[in-house]
Amino acid sequence: METIYTDGTYLRNNPDWHVDDSAWKAGYVAGILERNGIAPATVAEIGCGAGEVIRGLATRLPPGTRFTGYDISPDAYALCSRKAGGELQFRFGDLLEDSEHFDLAMAIDVFEHVEDYFGFLRRLRGRATHKVFHIPLELSALMVARGRPLLEQRRSVGHLHHFCKETALASLEDTGYRVIDHCYTSGRTQLAGLGWKSRLLKWPREALYRVNPDAAARTLGGYSLLVLAE
Repeated sequence: METIYTDGTYLRNNPDWHVDDSAWKAGYVAGILERNGIAPATVAEIGCGAGEVIRGLATRLPPGTRFTGYDISPDAYALCSRKAGGELQFRFGDLLEDSEHFDLAMAIDVFEHVEDYFGFLRRLRGRATHKVFHIPLELSALMVARGRPLLEQRRSVGHLHHFCKETALASLEDTGYRVIDHCYTSGRTQLAGLGWKSRLLKWPREALYRVNPDAAARTLGGYSLLVLAE
């Protein structure tokens, strides 16, 4: 599946490389760092795509913080490299193959794409002191009942693995991480430009979330998990 990122397939399926929700994700990352009193001097992102998440984070952290985005896709590098400047740089390659150590490494919607995600997580653990993960939670009752959306996620965006909150956290713990903090995010209720199905489910999702966030994620879906770990 890795070839879809290097042969142009991913770009054809996702021509904007998800830039629309990048500032929203960067805001959540900044929030979880501030909530836990973490002020990294060096930040890396593995699988940075178009570079908008790390660029958005660069506007939210103190001046002098250094940011480095990595991506193995030539298409992604062509998009992100033009945004380099000041303390923000991009590298065409794999963070896991680099010898540099960072205060913080981000993997934003990444390891569900990786065939050997346990191996990926184990290797990433030593590359930085703290790690931030954003993990789509696609194992909801609604998604499993419908079936087809899971296959569509596999075809269009290359999701090989699907998680719920419990299996996502267990995967991190099984590969040696200590989870410091986590919270839900919901692009299906918080972002603009939703499709008609998401608009139809927005109120039920929000209503159930107010009563029981875990139940909302498990049944109606539309949520991701943001995790701070070391």
